[in-house]
Amino acid sequence: MRGIRPRQKIVQADWKGYMAQRAQQAKNPALQQFFGTPLPDPETPISEVPMVALDMETTGLDERRHAIVSIGLVPFTLNRIKLAERRYWVVNPSRPLAEASITYHHITHSEIAQAPDLDEILDELLAQLAGRLVVVHFRNIERPFLNAAVKARRGEGVLFPMIDTMSLEARMHRQTLWARFRRWLGRPPVSIRMHASRERYGLPPYQGHHALVDALATAELLQAQIATHYRPETPLKDIWC
Repeated sequence: MRGIRPRQKIVQADWKGYMAQRAQQAKNPALQQFFGTPLPDPETPISEVPMVALDMETTGLDERRHAIVSIGLVPFTLNRIKLAERRYWVVNPSRPLAEASITYHHITHSEIAQAPDLDEILDELLAQLAGRLVVVHFRNIERPFLNAAVKARRGEGVLFPMIDTMSLEARMHRQTLWARFRRWLGRPPVSIRMHASRERYGLPPYQGHHALVDALATAELLQAQIATHYRPETPLKDIWC
């Protein structure tokens, strides 16, 4: 694996076993189908993995107090981004929008007043994710928010493996000997936010904080990361989390 030292690999969860167990335990039909749809084997080369980039805009950063307001999906592989199959939803968070939230994602009170609850689009969302490796930029938003939202509506949560492009950037720019040396010199850490990460690979700047645009940006970023630092034969287990 070019550019990544073996000792930087993280310990992987048994996602295959977990998904199989949840398929047996799930009571909701949509969740049964989601967990019952096989994911690629952990040894599958990343070049052969069907993926879908996922981004969410939320009313804040705490899934216990805030909610999802929009979701964007873009299916892709390492060689192709399938824009014709993209999906985008605005959903009603069932709680007031703060002015700071509106400024951030530009979704207004009138838009959410006419938007469906997440429960109404959840079956379609899960069907779009099923069997694909979900790719996000900073899983600590998408993973807990989706899990909490599904649990509130269907009585059981939903967790699954992800590829986190921010985590991959952290491996390369925050967890190396050079990064530690920079910190020792008192220099600020390299930014691993979306805009800065894309800029490093020569990708064009996009207007952020729109779930569909950010999903597209995430798909392009992963393609660039794999092309630059990995091999197409890299097994899925080396980069999912």
